[in-house]
Amino acid sequence: MANRAPIKTSNSALIAMIADEDTITGFLLAGVGNVDLRRKTNYLIVDSKTTVKQIEDAFKEFTTREDIAIVLISQYVANMIRFLVDSYNKPIPAILEIPSKDHPYDPAHDSVLSRVKYLFSTESVASGRR
Repeated sequence: MANRAPIKTSNSALIAMIADEDTITGFLLAGVGNVDLRRKTNYLIVDSKTTVKQIEDAFKEFTTREDIAIVLISQYVANMIRFLVDSYNKPIPAILEIPSKDHPYDPAHDSVLSRVKYLFSTESVASGRR
């Protein structure tokens, strides 16, 4: 770990969200929302009219913006773009899958959790512990 370059962060960073209206509303009421001078927001409300292309575009935008540190995405939305979520491997912004009101959390589909389980299973085997 000592050989790794430090991760660049600014003094303040945003949390981006891709989720259903109720989840987004809760986070906006908590003060997470942001609209910049170009009228760009840090969230995408997904409903029945939202296309997979719109979700993909928002995910790509949020993961390339330098002012975003965390992307919260509802797990059922992440399942729609699973190939993008699973192929994302940068530390910042971090991708966190969250449950929504109508779709419970399923740990079997969480890409971050599966990576952590893999990491700990290889460390256990490498160190001789089980």
